[in-house]
Amino acid sequence: MAAVQGSLIINMLGELQVRRDQPIALPASKKTRALLAFLIETRRPQRRDRLCELFWDIPDDPRGALRWALSKLRGIVNDDAHARLVADRERVSLDLTSVDVDLHALQQLGSNLGQATLAELIHGAALLRQPMLAGLDLPQHHAYQAWLVAERHEVERLRCSFLAAIVDRLKDAPEQVLSWCREWVSCEPLSAIAASALVHALVPLGKAGEASEFAAAFKAAAAAAGVDATSVDDLGHPPSRPSDHNRQLLQRQKIAFCTASDGARIAYASVGGGPPLVKAANWLNHLELDWDAPIWAPLFRELARDHCFIRYDERGNGLSDWNVSDLSFPAFVSDLEAVVNAAGLGRFPLIGISQGCAVAIDYAVHNPDRVSHLILMGGYAAGWRAGASEEVRAEREAVITLVREGWGRDDPVYRQIFSATFMPAATPEELTWFNEFQRRTTSPRNAARFLEVFGGIDVRPLLSRVAAPTLVMHSQGDRRIPVTTGLELAAGIPNAEFVMLHSDNHILLGREAASEEFVAHVRQFID
Repeated sequence: MAAVQGSLIINMLGELQVRRDQPIALPASKKTRALLAFLIETRRPQRRDRLCELFWDIPDDPRGALRWALSKLRGIVNDDAHARLVADRERVSLDLTSVDVDLHALQQLGSNLGQATLAELIHGAALLRQPMLAGLDLPQHHAYQAWLVAERHEVERLRCSFLAAIVDRLKDAPEQVLSWCREWVSCEPLSAIAASALVHALVPLGKAGEASEFAAAFKAAAAAAGVDATSVDDLGHPPSRPSDHNRQLLQRQKIAFCTASDGARIAYASVGGGPPLVKAANWLNHLELDWDAPIWAPLFRELARDHCFIRYDERGNGLSDWNVSDLSFPAFVSDLEAVVNAAGLGRFPLIGISQGCAVAIDYAVHNPDRVSHLILMGGYAAGWRAGASEEVRAEREAVITLVREGWGRDDPVYRQIFSATFMPAATPEELTWFNEFQRRTTSPRNAARFLEVFGGIDVRPLLSRVAAPTLVMHSQGDRRIPVTTGLELAAGIPNAEFVMLHSDNHILLGREAASEEFVAHVRQFID
Protein backbone atom coordinates (compact mmCIF):
# COMPACT_ATOMS: atom_id res chain seq x y z
CA MET A 1 0.00 0.00 0.00
CA ALA A 2 3.01 2.27 -0.45
CA ALA A 3 2.35 5.50 -2.32
CA VAL A 4 4.27 6.57 -5.42
CA GLN A 5 6.44 9.63 -4.84
CA GLY A 6 4.72 12.77 -6.09
CA SER A 7 1.26 11.15 -6.25
CA LEU A 8 -1.77 12.60 -4.50
CA ILE A 9 -2.39 10.88 -1.16
CA ILE A 10 -5.70 11.21 0.67
CA ASN A 11 -6.43 9.94 4.17
CA MET A 12 -10.10 9.40 5.00
CA LEU A 13 -9.45 7.70 8.34
CA GLY A 14 -9.15 10.19 11.16
CA GLU A 15 -9.32 13.77 9.95
CA LEU A 16 -9.43 14.33 6.20
CA GLN A 17 -5.88 14.91 4.95
CA VAL A 18 -4.47 15.53 1.48
CA ARG A 19 -0.78 15.59 0.66
CA ARG A 20 1.53 15.63 -2.32
CA ASP A 21 4.97 14.99 -0.82
CA GLN A 22 3.87 17.48 1.87
CA PRO A 23 0.48 18.12 3.53
CA ILE A 24 -1.82 20.45 1.58
CA ALA A 25 -3.84 23.00 3.53
CA LEU A 26 -7.56 22.33 3.22
CA PRO A 27 -10.30 25.00 3.11
CA ALA A 28 -11.61 26.26 6.43
CA SER A 29 -15.16 25.60 5.21
CA LYS A 30 -16.36 22.30 6.66
CA LYS A 31 -18.90 21.93 3.85
CA THR A 32 -16.18 22.22 1.22
CA ARG A 33 -14.10 19.55 2.94
CA ALA A 34 -17.20 17.37 3.29
CA LEU A 35 -17.92 17.85 -0.42
CA LEU A 36 -14.40 16.63 -1.26
CA ALA A 37 -14.83 13.58 0.98
CA PHE A 38 -18.21 12.79 -0.57
CA LEU A 39 -16.79 12.90 -4.12
CA ILE A 40 -13.87 10.69 -3.07
CA GLU A 41 -15.92 8.00 -1.39
CA THR A 42 -18.90 7.82 -3.78
CA ARG A 43 -16.48 7.36 -6.71
CA ARG A 44 -18.98 8.34 -9.39
CA PRO A 45 -20.27 11.53 -11.07
CA GLN A 46 -22.74 13.52 -8.98
CA ARG A 47 -25.41 15.85 -10.29
CA ARG A 48 -24.90 19.48 -9.30
CA ASP A 49 -28.45 19.80 -7.98
CA ARG A 50 -27.88 16.72 -5.82
CA LEU A 51 -24.72 18.26 -4.30
CA CYS A 52 -26.57 21.51 -3.68
CA GLU A 53 -29.30 19.65 -1.82
CA LEU A 54 -26.74 17.78 0.27
CA PHE A 55 -24.68 20.71 1.47
CA TRP A 56 -26.55 24.01 1.10
CA ASP A 57 -29.93 25.33 2.17
CA ILE A 58 -32.38 26.65 -0.39
CA PRO A 59 -32.59 30.23 1.07
CA ASP A 60 -28.87 30.59 0.30
CA ASP A 61 -27.41 30.51 -3.21
CA PRO A 62 -26.66 26.77 -3.46
CA ARG A 63 -25.27 26.84 -6.99
CA GLY A 64 -23.07 29.82 -6.23
CA ALA A 65 -21.82 28.15 -3.05
CA LEU A 66 -21.07 24.96 -5.01
CA ARG A 67 -19.10 26.91 -7.65
CA TRP A 68 -17.05 28.59 -4.91
CA ALA A 69 -16.35 25.26 -3.20
CA LEU A 70 -15.29 23.61 -6.47
CA SER A 71 -12.91 26.49 -7.20
CA LYS A 72 -11.21 25.83 -3.85
CA LEU A 73 -11.02 22.08 -4.47
CA ARG A 74 -9.40 22.44 -7.90
CA GLY A 75 -6.34 24.00 -6.32
CA ILE A 76 -6.08 21.03 -3.94
CA VAL A 77 -6.59 18.00 -6.21
CA ASN A 78 -5.41 19.28 -9.61
CA ASP A 79 -1.80 19.64 -10.69
CA ASP A 80 0.12 20.25 -13.92
CA ALA A 81 -0.24 16.62 -15.00
CA HIS A 82 -3.76 15.84 -13.81
CA ALA A 83 -7.06 17.73 -13.97
CA ARG A 84 -8.72 15.41 -11.46
CA LEU A 85 -11.79 17.52 -10.66
CA VAL A 86 -14.14 17.25 -13.63
CA ALA A 87 -17.21 19.48 -13.70
CA ASP A 88 -19.66 20.38 -16.44
CA ARG A 89 -23.02 22.15 -16.28
CA GLU A 90 -24.78 19.05 -14.96
CA ARG A 91 -22.30 16.83 -13.09
CA VAL A 92 -19.20 16.84 -10.92
CA SER A 93 -16.75 13.98 -10.51
CA LEU A 94 -13.27 13.26 -9.19
CA ASP A 95 -10.80 11.17 -11.21
CA LEU A 96 -9.05 8.88 -8.71
CA THR A 97 -6.90 6.90 -11.14
CA SER A 98 -3.71 8.61 -9.87
CA VAL A 99 -4.78 9.03 -6.24
CA ASP A 100 -3.92 6.84 -3.25
CA VAL A 101 -6.79 6.72 -0.71
CA ASP A 102 -6.07 4.91 2.56
CA LEU A 103 -9.62 3.63 2.99
CA HIS A 104 -9.87 2.38 -0.59
CA ALA A 105 -6.64 0.41 -0.20
CA LEU A 106 -7.99 -1.23 2.96
CA GLN A 107 -11.31 -2.02 1.26
CA GLN A 108 -9.43 -3.70 -1.58
CA LEU A 109 -7.36 -5.69 0.91
CA GLY A 110 -10.54 -6.59 2.80
CA SER A 111 -12.08 -8.13 -0.33
CA ASN A 112 -9.48 -10.91 -0.18
CA LEU A 113 -8.33 -11.22 3.42
CA GLY A 114 -7.17 -14.78 2.86
CA GLN A 115 -4.27 -13.48 0.74
CA ALA A 116 -3.20 -10.78 3.22
CA THR A 117 -0.20 -11.26 5.49
CA LEU A 118 -0.62 -11.11 9.25
CA ALA A 119 1.39 -7.87 9.32
CA GLU A 120 -0.97 -6.31 6.74
CA LEU A 121 -4.00 -7.38 8.77
CA ILE A 122 -2.61 -5.92 12.00
CA HIS A 123 -1.62 -2.66 10.28
CA GLY A 124 -5.06 -2.41 8.65
CA ALA A 125 -6.87 -3.03 11.93
CA ALA A 126 -4.81 -0.28 13.57
CA LEU A 127 -5.69 2.21 10.81
CA LEU A 128 -9.37 1.28 10.99
CA ARG A 129 -9.54 2.15 14.69
CA GLN A 130 -9.61 5.79 13.60
CA PRO A 131 -13.06 7.25 12.92
CA MET A 132 -13.78 7.92 9.28
CA LEU A 133 -13.77 11.67 8.45
CA ALA A 134 -13.46 12.80 12.07
CA GLY A 135 -14.90 16.28 12.55
CA LEU A 136 -16.82 16.33 9.26
CA ASP A 137 -20.30 15.78 10.70
CA LEU A 138 -23.03 18.10 9.42
CA PRO A 139 -26.03 17.32 11.67
CA GLN A 140 -28.26 19.93 10.03
CA HIS A 141 -27.82 18.33 6.61
CA HIS A 142 -29.73 15.11 7.09
CA ALA A 143 -29.04 13.34 3.79
CA TYR A 144 -25.29 13.91 3.99
CA GLN A 145 -25.26 12.90 7.66
CA ALA A 146 -27.18 9.70 6.87
CA TRP A 147 -24.63 8.91 4.17
CA LEU A 148 -21.73 9.56 6.57
CA VAL A 149 -23.26 7.38 9.29
CA ALA A 150 -23.76 4.57 6.79
CA GLU A 151 -20.16 4.87 5.55
CA ARG A 152 -18.80 4.83 9.09
CA HIS A 153 -20.87 1.76 9.83
CA GLU A 154 -19.36 0.08 6.78
CA VAL A 155 -15.84 1.01 7.95
CA GLU A 156 -16.58 -0.49 11.36
CA ARG A 157 -17.70 -3.70 9.67
CA LEU A 158 -14.47 -3.69 7.69
CA ARG A 159 -12.51 -3.40 10.94
CA CYS A 160 -14.45 -6.33 12.37
CA SER A 161 -13.55 -8.45 9.35
CA PHE A 162 -9.85 -7.61 9.80
CA LEU A 163 -10.08 -8.55 13.48
CA ALA A 164 -11.83 -11.83 12.63
CA ALA A 165 -9.07 -12.67 10.15
CA ILE A 166 -6.37 -11.87 12.73
CA VAL A 167 -8.04 -14.10 15.31
CA ASP A 168 -8.27 -16.88 12.75
CA ARG A 169 -4.54 -16.63 12.01
CA LEU A 170 -3.61 -16.63 15.72
CA LYS A 171 -6.14 -19.17 16.96
CA ASP A 172 -3.38 -21.61 17.98
CA ALA A 173 -1.50 -18.98 20.00
CA PRO A 174 -3.76 -18.14 23.01
CA GLU A 175 -1.35 -15.61 24.54
CA GLN A 176 -1.25 -13.57 21.33
CA VAL A 177 -4.86 -13.93 20.26
CA LEU A 178 -6.57 -12.92 23.53
CA SER A 179 -6.27 -9.15 23.10
CA TRP A 180 -7.49 -9.41 19.51
CA CYS A 181 -10.49 -11.47 20.64
CA ARG A 182 -11.37 -8.78 23.19
CA GLU A 183 -11.15 -6.08 20.52
CA TRP A 184 -13.29 -8.14 18.14
CA VAL A 185 -15.99 -8.58 20.79
CA SER A 186 -15.87 -4.83 21.45
CA CYS A 187 -16.32 -4.23 17.71
CA GLU A 188 -19.14 -6.81 17.35
CA PRO A 189 -20.72 -7.17 20.81
CA LEU A 190 -23.57 -9.37 19.52
CA SER A 191 -21.50 -11.67 17.31
CA ALA A 192 -21.72 -15.25 18.57
CA ILE A 193 -18.61 -16.09 16.54
CA ALA A 194 -16.56 -13.33 18.18
CA ALA A 195 -17.89 -14.28 21.62
CA SER A 196 -17.02 -17.93 21.02
CA ALA A 197 -13.51 -16.99 19.96
CA LEU A 198 -12.99 -15.04 23.20
CA VAL A 199 -14.33 -17.90 25.32
CA HIS A 200 -12.01 -20.39 23.66
CA ALA A 201 -9.04 -18.07 24.02
CA LEU A 202 -9.63 -17.64 27.75
CA VAL A 203 -9.87 -21.34 28.68
CA PRO A 204 -6.30 -22.44 27.74
CA LEU A 205 -4.92 -19.51 29.75
CA GLY A 206 -6.53 -20.78 32.96
CA LYS A 207 -9.33 -18.23 32.82
CA ALA A 208 -12.26 -20.68 32.71
CA GLY A 209 -14.15 -18.70 35.36
CA GLU A 210 -13.95 -15.51 33.33
CA ALA A 211 -14.94 -17.50 30.22
CA SER A 212 -18.06 -18.88 31.94
CA GLU A 213 -19.08 -15.47 33.27
CA PHE A 214 -18.61 -13.86 29.89
CA ALA A 215 -20.51 -16.65 28.10
CA ALA A 216 -23.46 -16.28 30.48
CA ALA A 217 -23.53 -12.48 30.08
CA PHE A 218 -23.29 -12.75 26.31
CA LYS A 219 -26.12 -15.28 26.06
CA ALA A 220 -28.37 -13.02 28.14
CA ALA A 221 -27.62 -10.03 25.92
CA ALA A 222 -28.02 -12.11 22.76
CA ALA A 223 -31.37 -13.50 23.90
CA ALA A 224 -32.65 -9.98 24.55
CA ALA A 225 -31.62 -9.01 21.00
CA GLY A 226 -32.98 -12.19 19.38
CA VAL A 227 -29.52 -13.46 18.38
CA ASP A 228 -28.61 -17.15 18.33
CA ALA A 229 -25.92 -17.78 20.97
CA THR A 230 -25.76 -21.59 20.93
CA SER A 231 -22.21 -21.60 19.54
CA VAL A 232 -21.01 -20.04 22.81
CA ASP A 233 -22.29 -22.95 24.93
CA ASP A 234 -19.63 -25.56 24.24
CA LEU A 235 -16.34 -24.56 25.87
CA GLY A 236 -14.57 -27.74 24.80
CA HIS A 237 -14.43 -27.18 21.07
CA PRO A 238 -13.27 -24.28 18.92
CA PRO A 239 -16.06 -22.04 17.59
CA SER A 240 -17.59 -22.69 14.21
CA ARG A 241 -16.88 -19.74 11.95
CA PRO A 242 -18.70 -18.28 8.99
CA SER A 243 -16.96 -18.34 5.67
CA ASP A 244 -14.78 -15.40 4.69
CA HIS A 245 -17.41 -14.70 2.04
CA ASN A 246 -20.12 -14.20 4.68
CA ARG A 247 -17.95 -11.77 6.66
CA GLN A 248 -17.08 -9.88 3.50
CA LEU A 249 -20.75 -9.55 2.60
CA LEU A 250 -21.49 -7.92 5.95
CA GLN A 251 -18.81 -5.27 5.55
CA ARG A 252 -19.05 -4.68 1.79
CA GLN A 253 -22.60 -3.34 1.61
CA LYS A 254 -22.42 -0.06 -0.29
CA ILE A 255 -25.09 2.56 0.42
CA ALA A 256 -25.66 5.38 -2.06
CA PHE A 257 -28.38 7.92 -2.84
CA CYS A 258 -30.23 8.81 -6.01
CA THR A 259 -33.01 11.22 -6.91
CA ALA A 260 -36.50 10.20 -8.04
CA SER A 261 -38.31 12.07 -10.80
CA ASP A 262 -39.94 14.47 -8.30
CA GLY A 263 -36.69 15.20 -6.46
CA ALA A 264 -37.16 12.78 -3.54
CA ARG A 265 -33.85 11.36 -2.30
CA ILE A 266 -33.84 7.56 -2.32
CA ALA A 267 -31.24 5.47 -0.50
CA TYR A 268 -30.21 2.20 -2.11
CA ALA A 269 -27.63 -0.46 -1.33
CA SER A 270 -25.76 -3.19 -3.16
CA VAL A 271 -23.91 -6.12 -1.70
CA GLY A 272 -22.32 -9.28 -3.06
CA GLY A 273 -20.94 -10.12 -6.48
CA GLY A 274 -22.19 -11.70 -9.67
CA PRO A 275 -25.19 -10.79 -11.83
CA PRO A 276 -27.66 -8.25 -10.39
CA LEU A 277 -30.76 -9.21 -8.42
CA VAL A 278 -33.10 -6.35 -7.47
CA LYS A 279 -35.65 -6.33 -4.65
CA ALA A 280 -38.50 -3.81 -4.73
CA ALA A 281 -39.16 -2.04 -1.43
CA ASN A 282 -41.94 -3.17 0.90
CA TRP A 283 -43.29 -2.40 4.39
CA LEU A 284 -40.97 -1.41 5.95
CA ASN A 285 -37.28 -1.11 5.03
CA HIS A 286 -34.12 0.35 6.54
CA LEU A 287 -30.87 -0.38 4.70
CA GLU A 288 -28.79 -0.29 7.87
CA LEU A 289 -31.11 -1.92 10.37
CA ASP A 290 -32.57 -4.73 8.26
CA TRP A 291 -29.18 -6.11 7.20
CA ASP A 292 -28.52 -7.06 10.84
CA ALA A 293 -32.09 -8.21 11.44
CA PRO A 294 -32.51 -11.56 13.20
CA ILE A 295 -35.55 -12.09 10.96
CA TRP A 296 -34.58 -11.61 7.31
CA ALA A 297 -30.82 -10.96 7.35
CA PRO A 298 -30.09 -14.69 6.75
CA LEU A 299 -32.31 -14.60 3.66
CA PHE A 300 -30.55 -11.46 2.38
CA ARG A 301 -27.15 -13.06 2.92
CA GLU A 302 -28.17 -16.07 0.87
CA LEU A 303 -29.49 -13.93 -1.99
CA ALA A 304 -26.22 -11.97 -1.99
CA ARG A 305 -24.10 -15.11 -2.02
CA ASP A 306 -24.11 -15.45 -5.81
CA HIS A 307 -25.62 -12.14 -6.94
CA CYS A 308 -25.09 -8.42 -6.61
CA PHE A 309 -28.16 -7.96 -4.40
CA ILE A 310 -29.68 -4.47 -4.75
CA ARG A 311 -32.42 -3.10 -2.54
CA TYR A 312 -33.60 0.33 -1.42
CA ASP A 313 -35.66 2.30 1.08
CA GLU A 314 -38.69 3.74 -0.67
CA ARG A 315 -39.66 7.31 0.13
CA GLY A 316 -41.11 7.91 3.57
CA ASN A 317 -39.00 5.39 5.48
CA GLY A 318 -35.49 4.15 6.23
CA LEU A 319 -32.62 6.32 4.97
CA SER A 320 -34.69 7.85 2.14
CA ASP A 321 -36.54 11.16 2.40
CA TRP A 322 -39.30 11.06 5.02
CA ASN A 323 -40.75 14.50 4.33
CA VAL A 324 -42.21 14.03 0.88
CA SER A 325 -45.40 15.49 -0.52
CA ASP A 326 -46.06 12.60 -2.88
CA LEU A 327 -46.50 9.27 -1.11
CA SER A 328 -48.39 7.26 -3.71
CA PHE A 329 -48.19 4.07 -5.71
CA PRO A 330 -46.86 5.82 -8.86
CA ALA A 331 -44.21 7.43 -6.63
CA PHE A 332 -43.19 3.98 -5.34
CA VAL A 333 -42.69 2.84 -8.93
CA SER A 334 -40.71 6.01 -9.61
CA ASP A 335 -38.42 5.15 -6.68
CA LEU A 336 -37.67 1.74 -8.21
CA GLU A 337 -36.98 3.34 -11.60
CA ALA A 338 -34.57 5.83 -10.03
CA VAL A 339 -32.62 3.10 -8.23
CA VAL A 340 -32.35 0.87 -11.29
CA ASN A 341 -31.14 3.77 -13.42
CA ALA A 342 -28.69 5.03 -10.78
CA ALA A 343 -27.23 1.55 -10.41
CA GLY A 344 -26.68 1.43 -14.18
CA LEU A 345 -28.51 -1.87 -14.63
CA GLY A 346 -29.44 -3.36 -17.97
CA ARG A 347 -31.51 -6.52 -17.70
CA PHE A 348 -32.09 -8.10 -14.30
CA PRO A 349 -34.37 -10.36 -12.21
CA LEU A 350 -36.78 -8.45 -9.96
CA ILE A 351 -38.18 -9.61 -6.61
CA GLY A 352 -41.34 -8.20 -5.04
CA ILE A 353 -42.52 -9.01 -1.52
CA SER A 354 -45.94 -8.06 -0.08
CA GLN A 355 -47.04 -4.72 -1.60
CA GLY A 356 -43.68 -4.61 -3.39
CA CYS A 357 -45.19 -7.22 -5.73
CA ALA A 358 -47.53 -4.65 -7.23
CA VAL A 359 -44.64 -2.20 -7.69
CA ALA A 360 -42.59 -4.92 -9.37
CA ILE A 361 -45.51 -5.87 -11.64
CA ASP A 362 -46.06 -2.26 -12.73
CA TYR A 363 -42.38 -1.77 -13.48
CA ALA A 364 -42.10 -5.10 -15.36
CA VAL A 365 -45.09 -4.31 -17.58
CA HIS A 366 -43.78 -0.86 -18.52
CA ASN A 367 -40.14 -2.00 -18.86
CA PRO A 368 -40.32 -5.45 -20.47
CA ASP A 369 -36.81 -5.09 -21.89
CA ARG A 370 -35.30 -4.63 -18.40
CA VAL A 371 -36.90 -7.42 -16.33
CA SER A 372 -35.57 -10.88 -17.16
CA HIS A 373 -37.45 -12.74 -14.38
CA LEU A 374 -40.20 -11.67 -11.99
CA ILE A 375 -40.37 -13.28 -8.53
CA LEU A 376 -43.36 -12.43 -6.33
CA MET A 377 -43.74 -13.45 -2.68
CA GLY A 378 -46.77 -12.91 -0.45
CA GLY A 379 -48.22 -10.38 -2.87
CA TYR A 380 -51.55 -9.06 -4.05
CA ALA A 381 -52.84 -7.26 -7.13
CA ALA A 382 -55.52 -5.18 -5.38
CA GLY A 383 -55.44 -3.47 -1.97
CA TRP A 384 -57.97 -3.82 0.81
CA ARG A 385 -60.32 -1.18 -0.58
CA ALA A 386 -61.11 -3.28 -3.66
CA GLY A 387 -64.53 -4.82 -3.04
CA ALA A 388 -64.36 -4.21 0.73
CA SER A 389 -67.57 -4.13 2.74
CA GLU A 390 -68.50 -1.14 4.89
CA GLU A 391 -67.49 -3.10 7.97
CA VAL A 392 -64.04 -3.88 6.59
CA ARG A 393 -63.53 -0.30 5.50
CA ALA A 394 -64.51 1.00 8.93
CA GLU A 395 -62.16 -1.46 10.63
CA ARG A 396 -59.23 -0.52 8.39
CA GLU A 397 -59.82 3.20 8.84
CA ALA A 398 -59.86 2.70 12.61
CA VAL A 399 -56.50 0.92 12.45
CA ILE A 400 -55.06 3.78 10.39
CA THR A 401 -56.24 6.28 13.00
CA LEU A 402 -54.74 4.14 15.76
CA VAL A 403 -51.41 4.04 13.92
CA ARG A 404 -51.41 7.79 13.32
CA GLU A 405 -51.97 8.50 17.01
CA GLY A 406 -49.85 5.83 18.66
CA TRP A 407 -47.10 4.63 16.31
CA GLY A 408 -44.28 6.59 17.90
CA ARG A 409 -45.11 5.75 21.53
CA ASP A 410 -42.92 3.53 23.67
CA ASP A 411 -45.86 1.17 24.20
CA PRO A 412 -45.51 -1.33 21.31
CA VAL A 413 -49.20 -2.34 21.36
CA TYR A 414 -49.93 -0.08 18.37
CA ARG A 415 -47.26 -1.74 16.23
CA GLN A 416 -48.04 -5.20 17.59
CA ILE A 417 -51.20 -5.10 15.44
CA PHE A 418 -48.95 -5.68 12.44
CA SER A 419 -46.21 -7.75 14.03
CA ALA A 420 -48.59 -10.49 15.18
CA THR A 421 -50.15 -10.93 11.74
CA PHE A 422 -46.91 -10.56 9.81
CA MET A 423 -45.11 -13.24 11.85
CA PRO A 424 -47.44 -15.35 14.01
CA ALA A 425 -44.69 -17.96 14.46
CA ALA A 426 -42.13 -15.43 15.69
CA THR A 427 -40.59 -15.71 19.14
CA PRO A 428 -41.24 -12.94 21.71
CA GLU A 429 -37.71 -11.68 21.08
CA GLU A 430 -38.30 -11.51 17.32
CA LEU A 431 -41.58 -9.66 17.81
CA THR A 432 -39.89 -7.21 20.17
CA TRP A 433 -37.21 -6.56 17.59
CA PHE A 434 -39.75 -6.04 14.80
CA ASN A 435 -41.86 -3.69 16.93
CA GLU A 436 -38.83 -1.51 17.62
CA PHE A 437 -37.69 -1.76 14.00
CA GLN A 438 -41.03 -0.42 12.76
CA ARG A 439 -40.89 2.52 15.18
CA ARG A 440 -37.39 3.50 14.04
CA THR A 441 -38.11 3.06 10.34
CA THR A 442 -40.82 5.65 9.75
CA SER A 443 -42.94 8.33 11.42
CA PRO A 444 -46.53 7.86 12.72
CA ARG A 445 -47.84 10.12 9.96
CA ASN A 446 -46.02 8.24 7.23
CA ALA A 447 -47.05 4.84 8.62
CA ALA A 448 -50.69 5.93 8.30
CA ARG A 449 -50.07 7.33 4.81
CA PHE A 450 -48.51 4.03 3.73
CA LEU A 451 -51.60 2.13 4.87
CA GLU A 452 -53.86 4.52 2.96
CA VAL A 453 -51.85 3.99 -0.23
CA PHE A 454 -51.69 0.21 0.13
CA GLY A 455 -55.47 0.07 0.33
CA GLY A 456 -55.84 1.71 -3.07
CA ILE A 457 -53.35 -0.41 -5.01
CA ASP A 458 -54.86 -2.09 -8.07
CA VAL A 459 -52.66 -3.58 -10.80
CA ARG A 460 -55.19 -6.20 -11.89
CA PRO A 461 -55.49 -4.66 -15.39
CA LEU A 462 -51.72 -5.10 -15.82
CA LEU A 463 -51.48 -8.81 -14.97
CA SER A 464 -52.22 -10.12 -18.45
CA ARG A 465 -49.51 -7.84 -19.87
CA VAL A 466 -46.64 -9.28 -17.81
CA ALA A 467 -44.15 -10.65 -20.34
CA ALA A 468 -41.34 -11.78 -18.04
CA PRO A 469 -41.21 -15.37 -16.78
CA THR A 470 -42.91 -15.16 -13.40
CA LEU A 471 -42.68 -17.19 -10.20
CA VAL A 472 -45.32 -16.58 -7.53
CA MET A 473 -44.73 -17.87 -4.00
CA HIS A 474 -47.02 -17.64 -0.98
CA SER A 475 -47.06 -18.99 2.56
CA GLN A 476 -49.75 -21.58 3.09
CA GLY A 477 -50.90 -20.10 6.42
CA ASP A 478 -50.32 -16.39 5.67
CA ARG A 479 -52.66 -14.42 7.97
CA ARG A 480 -51.89 -11.05 6.43
CA ILE A 481 -52.54 -11.90 2.77
CA PRO A 482 -54.46 -15.19 2.34
CA VAL A 483 -52.94 -17.82 0.07
CA THR A 484 -56.01 -17.58 -2.18
CA THR A 485 -54.91 -14.05 -3.05
CA GLY A 486 -51.55 -15.42 -4.17
CA LEU A 487 -53.26 -18.06 -6.28
CA GLU A 488 -55.40 -15.39 -7.96
CA LEU A 489 -52.27 -13.34 -8.63
CA ALA A 490 -50.57 -16.29 -10.33
CA ALA A 491 -53.69 -17.14 -12.32
CA GLY A 492 -53.80 -13.63 -13.78
CA ILE A 493 -50.21 -13.65 -15.08
CA PRO A 494 -49.59 -15.63 -18.31
CA ASN A 495 -47.70 -18.89 -17.69
CA ALA A 496 -46.81 -17.96 -14.11
CA GLU A 497 -45.52 -20.73 -11.84
CA PHE A 498 -46.95 -21.02 -8.33
CA VAL A 499 -45.16 -22.44 -5.28
CA MET A 500 -46.80 -22.81 -1.87
CA LEU A 501 -44.38 -22.48 1.05
CA HIS A 502 -45.00 -24.34 4.29
CA SER A 503 -45.15 -21.41 6.69
CA ASP A 504 -47.71 -19.35 8.61
CA ASN A 505 -45.68 -16.15 8.25
CA HIS A 506 -46.27 -13.32 5.82
CA ILE A 507 -42.65 -12.27 6.43
CA LEU A 508 -40.47 -15.36 6.34
CA LEU A 509 -38.18 -15.84 9.33
CA GLY A 510 -34.58 -16.46 8.36
CA ARG A 511 -34.37 -19.47 10.68
CA GLU A 512 -37.36 -21.35 9.22
CA ALA A 513 -37.18 -23.97 6.48
CA ALA A 514 -39.52 -21.94 4.23
CA SER A 515 -36.85 -19.24 3.99
CA GLU A 516 -34.38 -21.78 2.61
CA GLU A 517 -37.06 -23.06 0.22
CA PHE A 518 -37.70 -19.51 -0.98
CA VAL A 519 -34.01 -18.94 -1.80
CA ALA A 520 -33.71 -22.36 -3.48
CA HIS A 521 -36.73 -21.65 -5.70
CA VAL A 522 -35.38 -18.21 -6.61
CA ARG A 523 -32.03 -19.67 -7.63
CA GLN A 524 -33.56 -22.51 -9.61
CA PHE A 525 -36.02 -20.19 -11.37
CA ILE A 526 -33.35 -17.67 -12.39
CA ASP A 527 -30.92 -20.36 -13.50
